[in-house]
Amino acid sequence: MHLYDELLIECDNLDVEVYEKDDMKSKGLYADNIIWINKMLPSIIEKYCILTEEIGHHHTTTGDILDLTSIENRKQELRARSWAYERLVPFSKIIQAHKLHIVNRYELADFLNVTEDFLDEALEWYKSKYGLCVTIDNFTVCFEPLGVIELFDWIDRPLLKYGT
Repeated sequence: MHLYDELLIECDNLDVEVYEKDDMKSKGLYADNIIWINKMLPSIIEKYCILTEEIGHHHTTTGDILDLTSIENRKQELRARSWAYERLVPFSKIIQAHKLHIVNRYELADFLNVTEDFLDEALEWYKSKYGLCVTIDNFTVCFEPLGVIELFDWIDRPLLKYGT
């Protein structure tokens, strides 16, 4: 079962209907517990990213936010996107990818099951929220250039004694 199918089951559990439509101008749309996904999206991975964002609207958005000239509507749009970014590109997965020696954006996007564009947008959003780096536990995640630095706790390590 693909992750997209798992999201469809999640939507069903949330009482949110999902329809794929082939004559949409946008990639996805959410209103009144109904999500429409553009059937013409080029890959199941892109549908997965868009569906996650639309689920984010279900959890974070109120009212009609189609008019993006409104500052409040843009804030709600960003809130739904950030919900999707944190869900699909969590720091724990970035750190896990580091431990698996994943070294470039293409491999990272593949590991996370997201498009490279979605990954880039998520990293830009994290950078706007945290700055160039953020430290989680013993790891520092850097957004530009992308990388993870593992910090070691030298205090708890025994000292080596020479000449014994």
